[in-house]
Amino acid sequence: MHQMKTGFRFMLVGIMLVSMTLLVGCGGEDEQAADEQARETAEAIAQEEASREAQAQNEPAEEVEPLDVRVLVSASIGSDRQMQIEGETNLPNGAQVQVIVERELSRVRWRERVEIEQGQFSAGPFGPGSGLPDGGYSVTVELSEATVQPRAVQQRIGEKGEYLTGELVTQSRHGLGQIATYTTRFMVGSQPRQSRGNAELLQTP
Repeated sequence: MHQMKTGFRFMLVGIMLVSMTLLVGCGGEDEQAADEQARETAEAIAQEEASREAQAQNEPAEEVEPLDVRVLVSASIGSDRQMQIEGETNLPNGAQVQVIVERELSRVRWRERVEIEQGQFSAGPFGPGSGLPDGGYSVTVELSEATVQPRAVQQRIGEKGEYLTGELVTQSRHGLGQIATYTTRFMVGSQPRQSRGNAELLQTP
C-alpha cells in the first residue's frame, strides 16, 4: 500500500511537471509568435516608407517658368539737389535689391537696400548734405544673391538664381549663383562733358 501511494505521488508530480512544461512551452511560443509579428510589421512599415521615398525621388520636379528680368528706373532731383530713385520691375514681391548711385567723376557712391513691393521700389535721397554737384551719375539696381533672399523669393528665382534669364543676368562675383544687374545714367545740371556715355539730363531747380 505504501508503495502504491508513493507511486501515485510520483505520478502526480510527473503529471504536474509535464503540465508546467507544456504551459511554459506554450507561453514561449506565444511570445515568439508575437515577436515575429512585430518584426514583420516593422519590416512592412520600413518597406512602405522606402517605397514612398523612391517614388518621391522618381517623380519629376515641378518646373518653374524662367524669369526674364526687367527693370525700369527714373530719377528726380529735389530742391536739396539730392537724387530720388523710383523703379518698376517684374522681380517677385519681397525681393531684396541694392540701389547704388555713383558720381562718375569722383567714383563716390551712395547705396541703399530696398524691397520690391507690388513690382515697384523707391530709394533715396542720395547725395551729400550740400547736394549733388553737376555732372554724370550712374544708377545701378542689383538683385542680391538668392542666399540672402526670403524663402518665397528663392522658390521663384531658384536657390542659386538658376531661373533668372535675360540680358541683365550675370554670375555673382562671390560664386553664389546668378544675380541681375541693371545700370543707367543720369546727368545733373548742364555739364555733359563730365559724363561717361549717354545720360538723361536732369536740370536742378
